[in-house]
Formats: sequence, structure tokens, C-alpha cells
Amino acid sequence: MGSTKLDNKVLSILGDKIKLIRTESNAIYLVGPVKLPVNLYGETVTFQWYCWLNCKEVTEHFEKIIDKLSSVNLAEMQQSSVLVYGDFEHGEDAIIRMHSICHTGDIFGSKRCDCGYQLKESMKMIVDHGTGALFYLANHEGRGIGLFSKAMAYVLQENGYDTVDANHMLGFVNDSRDYEDAIRVLNALRTKPVTLITNNPKKLEALQQSGLPVAGRKQLWGDVSEFNKNYLQTKINRSGHLNEDGTCCND
Repeated sequence: MGSTKLDNKVLSILGDKIKLIRTESNAIYLVGPVKLPVNLYGETVTFQWYCWLNCKEVTEHFEKIIDKLSSVNLAEMQQSSVLVYGDFEHGEDAIIRMHSICHTGDIFGSKRCDCGYQLKESMKMIVDHGTGALFYLANHEGRGIGLFSKAMAYVLQENGYDTVDANHMLGFVNDSRDYEDAIRVLNALRTKPVTLITNNPKKLEALQQSGLPVAGRKQLWGDVSEFNKNYLQTKINRSGHLNEDGTCCND
């Protein structure tokens, strides 16, 4: 596929829905909002959906970016997105979830982890609260090691290694996730304080260190089973995740 001359009407429609977020060395292009009706526990709930693309070219002439997309195989790459509910920009009290993509848990409903449960439950918490956003971070698979490496880590886990040691055996650190782009997008959508849905203090620290006003944290435990009990215990014992009582332990 090659470049195509863009119709002025198309440019006008898309131009109103694209926002440029400048970074130190490149740009993030945020497209949205798009109305997204979602089946959430049997009820249809309408979110406002945004997606973003990290790009080296920095321009407010969005036709230059759009024109190149047909020659770049974006389907081979992962793009992150965010679901917004309620008056996220102006609401006084908003809760957010920085959710790392989990192909096996989010899509297939794997019981080896609690990710699918956390995804749906955090969406429900946001809707019940009335104002919030769920950031779906596409380059976070397997705590940043990617899907193929995660599959190999699973093989090692089936042979006695825990999550942390399996990652180490493959040459990875325990957690290489980065929240920089997500925080920039959050800043573009809201400047008022947010409460973070997480059991992971590193996520809370990432927001606080960026200078974002953080009102607090909400825990999200559940869906414990024989299949993920050791995985969840490793989160607490070796990755510093907070228990339901707010404490943590590390070896």
C-alpha cells in the first residue's frame, strides 16, 4: 500500500480528534475520543476510547502522519490505549488503572494469573465510581518481556521456577515496564489528582515521581485459585506487591 491524497473532509474530521503530545525527543499522537459501548458483566457501558502512537516525527500537520500509516505495518506493532468514563478532565475525584496487557489472561481468560479479573474489575470500579480511566499498556506483556518470552517463562514455571526466577533465567530483569508515555497521556487528559487502582507500589511511585497529583491508592485482589496461588504469593514475597492489609514483604 502506498500513500494516498487525503480528502479535506477526512482531514477535518480526523484533525479534530488528534492531539499532539510533545516529548523530549519525539511525539505521541493521541486519537479520540471514540464512543465505545462495552459489555461489562452483562451490562452495556459506554466509555470514551483513545489510542496513542509514539512517533519520531513531530508535527501538527497530521496529514503527514496519516499519509504514512498505510506504508507502515502498524498491525505488527502494539499501540496502547485508554478508556475514559465520566467527566475525567474536570471531575474532582477520579480513579485510574494502569493495566499491563496480558494476552493469556485478558483475552483467553487464563487462570494462571489474575490479570483478566483485574481488567474487568477495575473497569467496573471506575464505572461504579462515576469518573475514571483505564490505561491499557500494550508494551507491558510479561512485565515488559513480550509474549514469546513470556511463553518460555511459562515453560520454566511449569518446571519449578517462580515468575521472578523464570524472567532472570531468560536474561530479563523482574520488571522492565515503563509508564512514561502513559503518564504523558494522562497529563494531556487530566491535571487534577487521581487515585490509582493497584497493588504494586512501583506504579504509585512512578506517578508520584513524575509530579502528578496522586490522591491515593485502591487495592485490587481477587480471583485466587489453585492455578494462580503461587503466582500471587510471588508478587507479594518477591515483587513487593501490597497485601490486602496494606503490608508487603520481600526476600
